[in-house]
Amino acid sequence: MLLILGGVTAGIINAMAGGGSLLTVPLLVLAGVPGGSANGSNRVGVLSSTITSVWSFRREGVSGIRASIPLIAPVIVGAIVGAVGITQLTDETFERIFGLLMIPLLLMVFIRPPKAPSVQWSRRTLVVVFFGVGLYSGAIQAGVGLIIVAVLERSGLDLVRANSIKVVLVFCTTLVALPIFILNGQVDWKPALILAVGTGVGGAIGARMAVRGGERLIRPVLVIAVVALAGRMLGLYG
Repeated sequence: MLLILGGVTAGIINAMAGGGSLLTVPLLVLAGVPGGSANGSNRVGVLSSTITSVWSFRREGVSGIRASIPLIAPVIVGAIVGAVGITQLTDETFERIFGLLMIPLLLMVFIRPPKAPSVQWSRRTLVVVFFGVGLYSGAIQAGVGLIIVAVLERSGLDLVRANSIKVVLVFCTTLVALPIFILNGQVDWKPALILAVGTGVGGAIGARMAVRGGERLIRPVLVIAVVALAGRMLGLYG
C-alpha cells in the first residue's frame, strides 16, 4: 500500500515538475530492496508514469513528441553510458550517494531562481547539454525532470510545454536504461510492478494537473517525505 500511494504521489510530482524518485527510491529501500536494485526497480515505475503522462498531455492538447525529436539521440547515448557506469557501484555506495544528492535536489524543487532572459542554444550546445542530462538520467534519474525543465525554460518555453517535452525525454532514457539494470540483475520485479501501478495512475493525474495548474498542492508532502527518507538512507536512524 505504501509503494502504491508513494507511486501515485511520485507520478504526479514527476509529471508536474520532477523529483518523484526522491520519494520512490528510498521507499523501495525501506521495502527491503538493496540500493542498486532500488535504483533499477524504480525505472519500471518511471517508465509507467512517463507513458501515462505522455498520453495525458496529448489528451489535454499539449504534446511534446515532435519538439523532443532533436534531443532524443544525445539523451539516449548519455543514458546508456550512465546506466552502465552506475551498475558497477555497490549497494551501500549507491545509497550514500543518493542520500547526499537528495537534499540539494530537494532545494531545486522549492527554490526557483529569478527567471533569466531566454537564449538560443546552438545545436552543438544542445547535444552536449542533453548528453549530460541523459548521463545523469541513466545513472541516478532522480531530479532529472527538474534539470530538463530548467534547460527548456531557459530556451524560452513555458512550463507546460517544457513538462510535455520532459516526459518524452525521460521515457526515452528510461526505455534504454531499464534493460541494462535488468541484465545486471538489479530489478526486483514484485515491488517494482507494485510501484508502477501507482506511478502510472499518478503520471496521468499529474499531467492533467500540470496543464490546469496545481503544483503547489504536492510540495509540502514532498519536502516532509524527502527529508525523512534522506535521513534513513544516510543511516542517521534505523
